Amino acid sequence: MKTCHRFIRIKTGHERHIQSVLSHATRHPDRPAGKYSAKQSVDAKRAMARALNVHLARCRECG
Repeated sequence: MKTCHRFIRIKTGHERHIQSVLSHATRHPDRPAGKYSAKQSVDAKRAMARALNVHLARCRECG
C-alpha cells in the first residue's frame, strides 16, 4: 500500500509517543506511575489506529 507523507508523519509521531510511554513503564514497573504508563500505551495504540484509519478514509492519495 502506497502512503503519503502525512500518513508517515502521523504514524511516526504516534509511535514516538508510544515508545516514550512504554520506556517509562519499563523503568518503573512497580510504581503506580509505571502501571498507568502501561495502560496509557494501550490507549495510545488505539488512538494511533483511529487516527490512521480516519486519515486513510479521507486522504485521496492513500485511499
